[in-house]
Amino acid sequence: MEGTRAQDTDLFERDQVGAGDGSDGGGGDDGWDGGSGDDGRPNRREKRRNRRVLVVALVLLVVPVLAVGGYLAWLNHIVTNNVKQELLLPDAADGSGALPTDKNGDVVAQPVGNGTNYLIIGNDAGPDRVGARSDVMVLVHVPDDHSEVTLIHFPRDLYVSIPGRGKNKLNAAYAFGGSPLLVTTMQNLLGIRIDHVAMLGFEGFKSMTDAVGGVDVNVAEASEGDGKVFPKGVMHMDGETALVFVRQRHQLSEGDISRGQRQLAFIKALMLKTLSKDVITNPIRLKDFTEAATSNLTVDQKLDVGTMRSEAFAMRGLRGSDIRFITAPFTGFGTSPQGASIDIVDEAKMDELGKAIRDDALSSYTD
Repeated sequence: MEGTRAQDTDLFERDQVGAGDGSDGGGGDDGWDGGSGDDGRPNRREKRRNRRVLVVALVLLVVPVLAVGGYLAWLNHIVTNNVKQELLLPDAADGSGALPTDKNGDVVAQPVGNGTNYLIIGNDAGPDRVGARSDVMVLVHVPDDHSEVTLIHFPRDLYVSIPGRGKNKLNAAYAFGGSPLLVTTMQNLLGIRIDHVAMLGFEGFKSMTDAVGGVDVNVAEASEGDGKVFPKGVMHMDGETALVFVRQRHQLSEGDISRGQRQLAFIKALMLKTLSKDVITNPIRLKDFTEAATSNLTVDQKLDVGTMRSEAFAMRGLRGSDIRFITAPFTGFGTSPQGASIDIVDEAKMDELGKAIRDDALSSYTD
């Protein structure tokens, strides 16, 4: 103990050797008056005091930095342990990833530096996803400069061409071939490349909402049912209420279309709350959200934790006006040859939408 105490003391007072005996050229003066020595130079004891203050200041600065670093490392550990990776993207034989093709089977060239496209798939299915259909399909385009985010809802009943399966509802692609076939179908529909996929069960939406203390969602169309009442206007929702909100369909005027618009409104509210100071600067709330978001999250084989972290950091300044909603264009409703209710694709507008995404020019697209 004595050796340790001596070392600790030496850290702050190692320059005191010879003090007061004239050996350090200070004139042998033990007193300190805050001034200078006889030769006009700063007093040695003042120098020693300044050194001690400097060391203490450095300690006070380093400890919080180490604490923050440890906290961030802990969050990184949670994400790394929780997020699951699966083969969600189609892969070409050379490993480059399947590129979109047009109606003639020709590859659609993709410009360099045209932003990043994420496909968010949400479903109510359990762990065994075989044969399940995706209930939420939202394409998120982040421009190269990260200045805004566009969320495009694709109604599940859009009647489209599915490679190797003929024409069917869009969400049937997921049932036939999982995420890779759904990605291929949407890439060909738009003539774009989807860079990453994130898949989340509806229970994940519920837990994330509770983790951030609820969200304020704009209810565009009033409804009630399942024990909940949704008046028109901004409504604060907890996780259970939000889950009912995004699931309702039959109570709404345009069924699946209206439900998709609700889902976009909820996603926007959750994004804004997550990026707010109430969450970002609250270590407990941020930890809870990270835990909730990643516990139910599956991402593609190429989306690593570092990429997710850098993308989130790049979008930290987003405001409500920077987030835009679009519904994939369709001309109306119809019936398939098999007698199913379908949404008829507006092919001209779909081509226009695809070009705007491909050219990183969605701000010029009007829906």
